[in-house]
Amino acid sequence: MDIRIYDTPAEIGEAAGKIFADLIRSKPDAKLGLATGASPVPTYQYLIGEYERGNLSFRGVSAYNLDEYCDLPKNDRNSYYTFMRENLFDHVDIDPANTHIPDGNAADIEKECREYDRLIEEIGGVDLQILGIGTDGHIGFNEPGDSFAPGTFKIKLHDSTIESNSIYFKNGDMPRYALTMGIGTIMSAKKIVIIATGASKAEAVKAMIEGEVSPACPASILQTHPDVTVFLDRAAAGLLTGEK
Repeated sequence: MDIRIYDTPAEIGEAAGKIFADLIRSKPDAKLGLATGASPVPTYQYLIGEYERGNLSFRGVSAYNLDEYCDLPKNDRNSYYTFMRENLFDHVDIDPANTHIPDGNAADIEKECREYDRLIEEIGGVDLQILGIGTDGHIGFNEPGDSFAPGTFKIKLHDSTIESNSIYFKNGDMPRYALTMGIGTIMSAKKIVIIATGASKAEAVKAMIEGEVSPACPASILQTHPDVTVFLDRAAAGLLTGEK
């Protein structure tokens, strides 16, 4: 793992954004694995800025999102479809037909999961995947458990995840289930960028980087990936050896 520590989320967003921008410039048909939540927003803001400055085009890019809630209308303000439109897709020149998000309302969930994995397998895995990490060490919605899921699947969200995300659902209860890329699908990415900020992530970050590889901390599997860059602020890095 390549571990990089910065002072602010904005600095992280620029540093991570440059990795994405450099890839898109060198490979205009890049396949991007994208995430939602607060962590990737500064990265998306940097990419939008590069597009607005005329330095970047997304015309040939395709995007594959990590996850989506189940039993939530596609156009709900809290769906990840809406999040991606508001925070990236509507502000750049990406072709909507090239944006892929698992359908949490599919009539046949198992088929939807198989088809989503097939889509990613056909491109040989994404070129670059961005991730955040939960306070319990989850990536995507891969919650701590007894094994690493090989492919996309429906997950019952843990109470800690519901507590963390319920702040966005001010007008009602948040969903209890989601579709998520499994660990195997995530690990098929050629390169991974993971971002963590804030003291609330410090224990999960320490377990991810310095703990044993275990599904008890799903992010720990990243220790076995050949190309992972970890972007942290000082608070998230606070429990790492040498950072105390």
